[in-house]
Amino acid sequence: MKISVSVFHWLPRIICILAILFISMFAADAFAPGLTIWQQLGAFLMHLIPSFILLAILIIAWKWELIGGIIFAVTGLALSPLVFMLNYENNHSIGMSLGIIALITFPFIVVGVLFIISHNKKKNQTKQD
Repeated sequence: MKISVSVFHWLPRIICILAILFISMFAADAFAPGLTIWQQLGAFLMHLIPSFILLAILIIAWKWELIGGIIFAVTGLALSPLVFMLNYENNHSIGMSLGIIALITFPFIVVGVLFIISHNKKKNQTKQD
C-alpha cells in the first residue's frame, strides 16, 4: 500500500497543531483567584512561552521540513528525561510519568519523524519526475 505524498505533507502539520493546542491548555492554570487581571494575563503569557516556541518550530518545519523535523525530534527526545524526572519527583510513579511523556513529548518526536519522511518522499518524487 502506497501512501500519497500529500498525506505525509499534512499529517505532521495537523498533529503538531493539535499537540501545541494541547500544551497550551495547561496555561489556563494561570488564572487564579486573588490576582489582578494584569497579573493573571502576565502569568498566562508566561505559561504560553513553550507553545510560542513550538509554534516557531512549526513555522520553520512548514518551510524547511528536514530542519524542522530534526528540531522537533531532538526537542522531544531531549525533553523526555527532564519531563520524566520532574513528574516522577511529584508522583513517584513510573507508569504515570511514562504516560505523561507519552502525552507531552512523544507527539513531537512523531511529528519530527513525519516531517523527515515527508521531506524524503517529496525529494524522491522530484527525482522520479
